[in-house]
This record gives sequence, structure tokens and C-alpha cells, in this order.
Amino acid sequence: MNEGNRESLTSRLGFLLVSAGCAVGLGNVWRFPYIVGEGGGALFVLMYIVFLVMFGLPMMVAEFSVGRAAQRSLATAYPLLTPRPGPFRAISKAQVAGNWLLMMYYTTVAGWMLAYPVAILCGWFDFADPEGFYAAFVGNATAQVFWMAVVCLIGFGVCALGLEKGVEDVSKKMMAALFLLLVGLAAYALTLDGSAEGLRFYLMPSLEPLKERPLFDIVFDALGQSFFTLSLGIGSMAIFGSYTSRRYTLPGESAKIIGIDTSVALLSGLIIFPACFAYGVRPGQGPALIFNTLPLVFRQMPGGTWIGAAFFVLLALAALTTVIAVFENIIAMTMEARQCTRHKAIRRNAPLLFLLSLPCALGFNLLSGVAPLGEGSTLMDLEDFLVSNVALPLGSLAILIFCVSRRYWGWGNFLREANAGSGLRFPNALRLYMAYILPTILVLVFLTGLAVKFWPKDPPPEPAPTAAPAEPAPGA
Repeated sequence: MNEGNRESLTSRLGFLLVSAGCAVGLGNVWRFPYIVGEGGGALFVLMYIVFLVMFGLPMMVAEFSVGRAAQRSLATAYPLLTPRPGPFRAISKAQVAGNWLLMMYYTTVAGWMLAYPVAILCGWFDFADPEGFYAAFVGNATAQVFWMAVVCLIGFGVCALGLEKGVEDVSKKMMAALFLLLVGLAAYALTLDGSAEGLRFYLMPSLEPLKERPLFDIVFDALGQSFFTLSLGIGSMAIFGSYTSRRYTLPGESAKIIGIDTSVALLSGLIIFPACFAYGVRPGQGPALIFNTLPLVFRQMPGGTWIGAAFFVLLALAALTTVIAVFENIIAMTMEARQCTRHKAIRRNAPLLFLLSLPCALGFNLLSGVAPLGEGSTLMDLEDFLVSNVALPLGSLAILIFCVSRRYWGWGNFLREANAGSGLRFPNALRLYMAYILPTILVLVFLTGLAVKFWPKDPPPEPAPTAAPAEPAPGA
């Protein structure tokens, strides 16, 4: 229950859309389509949905439960729920740091999404040479810092308006606009000649992809996408759990949020795959699909300039909903830890986050010689690795242990909080699954992520003398 004059969300819809806005981001509209393309289409999509239910749903319920029970962010929640928080005091600091790490590079990528529709509508974007535009754009230090700063101003500006009139109201409007664009662009893509082949690739499971990629790779990619798309483990969901009431059970609310998140991802695929197949473009292009490949498709479409601009506005909305939600989490954590007002928390955080975001913004130009993960890597790659492969799985593991261990909050307290209210209930029969199986899977995700990044690989075969070197894909 809210204490004192603590802010709260005014409606159930606000809670669902703000929480979904945090989950909905570039992982849904950028990463999901290209990783589906690499994974062979519908087989990957089917695995992804199954893993969302098996892993994403229970982890989201756990994180929401901690936030709602304590009515606090993860920065201060643990000691309020157990007299023996032990290592969780230190863990909370690491989870706070995860939010900062995420925004240190996400603000730069969100800036790209704002810049692209402006460049398209102003006639600066060359649809015939999207790779050249991308290289020149990220290589311009002034442009990178400018657009990153614009994202910071928008994010902190919305949060400065308050939880209700800022974060909740703006997130509702952004999510409504995002869905209108998704549905409109998907409807247009489905009218293109040749789109049916793209639909078959996307929606009809087949074993054909196994001829090109091992099953393990597809399974791990689907598991990773289902886990990382929800941004669990660093408290970005717990804070919105702390802002909502106990009128509805958390499994029911979590299922709705995951449904919204998945709808955005699936609709994104309904735009991209019919369009790619209609114009003879292979969808397994990796991160380059959005920046290098799709502009070539837009160039061939009637009204392609407007379609391209609308698509990147869609990407910008997806990015900004996440930025606003995570900024709110950072601000709330500061307000609780420092016992200060919202505006003072913003004055503390805004300049610091801008400065900490500079290395990523400059990592493609002035600091392009810095390769922290080996030749060809960027500072963005390092920051993304620390968030995606370290902070999210280990943070989620910590929350699970806190919820099921008798030494800390414990299963009984977790179950009572999760099932308070009306709606879908969390079954007591899942106790062993939550205590042993799900933590084991999280450990495997963490270790596999490290192995994929650092395990020595056989050197690639030498290219033929006449082969041209491949262009590096843009960082994501």
C-alpha cells in the first residue's frame, strides 16, 4: 500500500501500458525480426512463444511481487521484506547499476531512431546507399552526441511532469500511436505482391532451417530473446509493481503485459517479412536488416519515403517508451535512497547520465579505436554484453532466490503477494520449478552467453582472392 504521499499509477490500463512500454523496445521491433530471419522463421517464433510462457511469465510475476509487496524499487525493497537481507543489499546496488548501464548505450541507439525519420523527411537520407548514410551518420561525433542529448531531454522531461501526468499519460499516448503505426504498416505490407511467401516463412513452422543452423543455436536464440525482451532482473518492472494496487493478481497482469509485448514483436514481423519477400530480399541479414536492407525495400515501394519515415517513427516510439520507463526507475531509486524530491533526483541524474552516455555516442567516431571485446567491437558492444549477458540473467536469478528461499522473503510470502486480488492465480505446484529448474536455466543462459562470447572458435576459412570483404554490421 502507498505510504505518505508516494505517487501511484491512476488506472489498471496505465499500469499495463507503462509496464508493457518498458518491455516493448528495440528488442521487439529491431532485434526480433532479424533474429527470426536468422533462426529460419516460424520454427523460431514457435519456440520463442513457448519460452515466454515457461520463463518470462514466472520471472515477471516474481519481480512485480517484490515491488508491490514493498511499495518500493529494488534499491530499497529487500530490507523491507525480510529482517535478514544479507547479500541483497549489495545485489540491489548491482541492479541499480544495470539500469544505468542499459541507458548508457540505449540513449545513443534511441537517438538513431529519432534521427532517421528526420533525415528521410528532410531529404538527407539516400535510399540508394543506406550503408553509406549509416557510416557517415555514426561517424559524425556531433550528430551522435546531439541525438543522444535529445533522447535524454525527452526522457527526463517526461519524468519531470510526474508519474501520472508525465510517465503514465505520455506512455499511454506513445503506445497507442505505436500500435496504430504497427497495424497500418502491417496491413500495407500484406497487400504487396509476393507477401504470401513471407507469411509462410514467418507463420508456418518447418524443419527446413535445421539444414542451415544447428537446433541448439535456434533454441538458445529463442530462449535468449524470450528472456531479454522483457528487461527483467534490474528492477525496471518492480518499480511499476510498486505503483499499482492489489486489486488484481500479478500472474494475470503479467500475462497481459507479455501479450502486449509479444503482439508488438509479431506485428513487426508482419511488416518486415512480407515486404522482404515481396521485393526479393533475404531476411536473415542480422542487425543490418533494419538500417542497410529495409531502406532498399522502401525505395522500391510506392510512397516508400513516407513508409520508411513511418517505420522509423515506430522504432523511435518503441525506444522512447523504454527510455522513459527506465529513467523513471532510476529517478525513483534515487528518491528512495536519497530521500529527495523528484525534481532534485532529476537534477542529480540527468547530467551524470549524459556524461556516462558519451563514450557510447563517441564509440563509432572519436573512440572508434577502442575495442574492449576484441577486434571490431565497440564500447556499445561491451555495455550491451554487460547488461544482456550479465546483469539481466544474474539479476533475475537473485530475485528468484529471494522469492523462494526460506532464508529471505520465502515462497509463502511470494505466493500470497502474487495471488492477492482477482484474476489468474500462481499455482503452488510450481514451487520446485521456481526453486530449482528455473534458476538452473538462468545459470545456463548466463554461462552459455559467456561461452558464445569468449569461447575460442575455429578461425574462419580464408576467403577466395577475388572475394570482397564483408561490411561490418551496425552494433545493436
